[in-house]
Amino acid sequence: ANSTDGYLNMDIYEVALSVHVTCVVITGSFFAIRGIWMLTESPLLSHRWVKVLPHVIDTVLLLSAIALAVVTAQYPLVHTWLTVKVVLLVVYVLLGVGALRGKSRKVRMGCFLAAMATFGYIVTVAYYHHPLGLFWGIP
Repeated sequence: ANSTDGYLNMDIYEVALSVHVTCVVITGSFFAIRGIWMLTESPLLSHRWVKVLPHVIDTVLLLSAIALAVVTAQYPLVHTWLTVKVVLLVVYVLLGVGALRGKSRKVRMGCFLAAMATFGYIVTVAYYHHPLGLFWGIP
């Protein structure tokens, strides 16, 4: 190992973090837009690109998350905040499926609102690196 290894890891970290945060913003925004389209019964939801784009964004998001985990040596099941983040991600995905494919408008709306709240909570857990996210400092 030479003295530039630390700089290389820092460069990888900064790029991975930038890509990850950018994808978080895009995926959250696009989910919100699709949720609004679902609630307004917009025909835009049926376009092929609307169905494909989230998978592309989420793949890049996942790859950047893996890069961040490797570079920082922080892993789910080892670091509690990251474990909570992954569990919440699974909940968010399930709620997202319910929001976009639920049998009734009421179910879709409830799942959409719960998914958006879960997404927000995931962001605070990631930001604070704490399982309680934004709520960890509240007495």
